[in-house]
Amino acid sequence: MLEDRTTAASPTPWPAAYPKGYAVVDVETTGLARDDRIISAAVYRLDARGEVEDHWYTLVNPERDPGPVWIHGLTSEALEGAPLFPDIAEEFSARLADRVLVAHNAVFDWQMIAREYARARSEAPVRQRLCTIALSKELGLPLPNHKLQSLAAHFGVVQQRAHHALDDARVLAEAFRPSLRAAAEGGVRLPLHECRPLTEWTDRAVPRQQGGYGGQRPTSWRPSRKRPACPHPNPGRYEDGKRLKQGMRIAFSGDTSVERDLLEDRAVEAGLHVATSISRLTSLLVTNDPDSGTSKVVKARQFGTPMVDEAAFGQLLRDVEPAAER
Repeated sequence: MLEDRTTAASPTPWPAAYPKGYAVVDVETTGLARDDRIISAAVYRLDARGEVEDHWYTLVNPERDPGPVWIHGLTSEALEGAPLFPDIAEEFSARLADRVLVAHNAVFDWQMIAREYARARSEAPVRQRLCTIALSKELGLPLPNHKLQSLAAHFGVVQQRAHHALDDARVLAEAFRPSLRAAAEGGVRLPLHECRPLTEWTDRAVPRQQGGYGGQRPTSWRPSRKRPACPHPNPGRYEDGKRLKQGMRIAFSGDTSVERDLLEDRAVEAGLHVATSISRLTSLLVTNDPDSGTSKVVKARQFGTPMVDEAAFGQLLRDVEPAAER
């Protein structure tokens, strides 16, 4: 745990406009698409100053293949006797109620949670969310990338089990507390965003598999996969403030908080063309560090290719414009 350097004699002046409590959340999922499911969830409840009040963790049976087991480590066998989401929805709600949801890449966690509640014919009691990636940018933290491990290392927090919901939530709670205090001391306005219930979900049946996704891999190595050709013509470059269009060529550069190939999967499912390199035909480059100097970033600047970060790309994926009929 981080040492509390705030003394009773000189407490940090606290902005009255700051929230009265937070729910630091992490969920592990079967993937990133609208029909993917939560397989584990953890919540650390914090008071107004970021001090831990309690924590909670549960497995969730997704009633389908668990997805990338080599990332989260949860096999079909491990999830077989776990409760279904409707069984834990009430307890989950009690942990979230009257608090700001805090997560690393909060758009993703919120969307997964909101869709699970929609499937259960209910709504999550969350009205605002705060993304710790956005907060680190507001604070100007000198991070090499936007991974949770980098944020944790900056504040001296030791991560024990990456991609385990309970440990990821613990790490984020410990890193969020000093971030919150730095914001209060610097008079920084917290990057709070409204949370609205989502309805765009599906229940496409995904069979449980003996191999492939469901098989446990001994390492994090993942073989390359051939993707089907994008069926839509390239409509050109992305324009700031407008929607992505099916057929656009999307490239990725640098570290992402969500596993790269899962992001690529979601882009393909949305009808986008995932490119492995930058050319004059590239519609958009997704990078969390536009000043990194990687070959893709350098070429994107040469060609004038638009760039957005991972969080913005996640928002754009919510509403991709269908391809024009030929």
